[in-house]
Amino acid sequence: MPVQAQTAVPGHDWSLPAWSQPLPWRFYSENASPAHGVDVRVVDLSWRQLNPQPGVFSRTTAGVVDGMTFPSLDDQLAQGGPYWLRIWTSGSDWAPDWVVQSCNIQTSWPDAEGQASHLPIWNSCVWNAMKDLFRQVWLNWGLLADPNLLFTQVPGAFYYTEFDFDIPFQAAQAGQLSFSQFDNWFHQAMADLVNIANGENQNPDDDHAWKLVYTGEDYPFDTIWNGASNFFARDAVQLGMGIRNGITELSNFHLNHAPAWGLSIAGDGHVQVDEGAFSRWGRRTAAGENECFNACGYSTTETEYAVRLANLKVLQMRANRLYVVPTDSYMDSYPAHWNWVRHELGKDVLDAPDAWVALRRAEDRYWDPLNGDNSHSWNGTPWVRNLERWLIQRDSAPDGQSRDGTGLHNQVLDADNGQAIEGRRTDHANGQDWLYFFLDDRFADDPGQSWRLLVTYVDNSQAQWQVQYHDGQQARFTAAVAQQNDGQLYTARFDLGAIPFNNALPGGADLRIYNGGVADVEIRFVRLLRMQQPLGRLFSSGFE
Repeated sequence: MPVQAQTAVPGHDWSLPAWSQPLPWRFYSENASPAHGVDVRVVDLSWRQLNPQPGVFSRTTAGVVDGMTFPSLDDQLAQGGPYWLRIWTSGSDWAPDWVVQSCNIQTSWPDAEGQASHLPIWNSCVWNAMKDLFRQVWLNWGLLADPNLLFTQVPGAFYYTEFDFDIPFQAAQAGQLSFSQFDNWFHQAMADLVNIANGENQNPDDDHAWKLVYTGEDYPFDTIWNGASNFFARDAVQLGMGIRNGITELSNFHLNHAPAWGLSIAGDGHVQVDEGAFSRWGRRTAAGENECFNACGYSTTETEYAVRLANLKVLQMRANRLYVVPTDSYMDSYPAHWNWVRHELGKDVLDAPDAWVALRRAEDRYWDPLNGDNSHSWNGTPWVRNLERWLIQRDSAPDGQSRDGTGLHNQVLDADNGQAIEGRRTDHANGQDWLYFFLDDRFADDPGQSWRLLVTYVDNSQAQWQVQYHDGQQARFTAAVAQQNDGQLYTARFDLGAIPFNNALPGGADLRIYNGGVADVEIRFVRLLRMQQPLGRLFSSGFE
């Protein structure tokens, strides 16, 4: 008997297997919000409040940064529970006056948002004073050893402590900073931070560099030094730090070729993920930020789309934590989707509840030779294929060459986000009646697992389509899904049972969708769920 499709449900289906549980401390924000699964709050401090005089450090002094009042360290810690730490260091009014005076700082540079004028932290006097601060807070006060501290952003510099390089670029343009000076300082400074966090000794028992989170990014829009700083984020991660990216809302832009994350755009336009790089995170944080949809200078009328694509991007990047603001992130508007995201964060190929692919084609305008960095290209530049997490849709000869879908979106949130064409269609007129899918062999290696397939499609034809799979003995079809051509989005569910995925279909595929040979089918999203707790979950706890 063919596998019957249950009645298709309207829209996306974000259901999860009963065994799936979210890992703790996945969502973080300024304030905890247990109702939204946000269980990590921030502890915000300024250098000035912590270190008001040379050699004097205070746990009881309050501070102010850009109109924000920060209670004392002791008062903030007294709230209890897990937290992340942000020490605001580089602003001329974030740092103590004595540093400016004793280091004879004559020049500072404003950030693009007018939040602060920033000190040259690459100045050896300023940097040595900052190291004393970190040593006091991290080691002498023991914050890095505090089990409630999950991570701290470093080096706490520039706009909102996000380490974009516009400040050193300004200094370079003014003739006050050469690349060699900044390069030498940067690599030594990152090594300094790791060394301090590891106790400045050879004892591995007090090593906490894994709690440091570098806030810069790959390819930091370097037009000053001709891209010489492109790999600084990768270098920080290689020293043992975690990483955070603050522009994951722009789901098409700049984040497909990201060495620090182990991402690269392959020659065929698909994003490759170095799973070995992913596994190296261990206890480290790899975080995105998805709260700027109708905030932070962005706006859109396509809110659900923008939120969904930003979250898919974060998960494709293998992030294990995500900064959210419940209101600005629209968590109450899309609770089922956000619950699914929380269950995905921090899971790996062994213990994730599902593998999935969003079928699409979108511009990464950073890599458009007319717009950004042209040092990387591929077949179809600047168009990138799909968002994929252990399930890949790939065009396959002789009958699986797909064509664009009908979901057109242009410059959502920002012009940099380019154009996206959601969905892939079969091309019956040219004999291309199949869409081919390939499952990561490690995800598939789950003996006895029972599988459920969710296929989200646009009902825009009279197609009667089926999914073909292999039961270990022969190729089989599910029952057909009869479309009504009403133009709506639906998700069909197929319970496949305990079948192997052994690349047994034509072209080495694990699944393929057949349009029925009469009319075309347009597929938007495919999820393959593990209905039983995988064996990998018994031996791997994912991220701590």
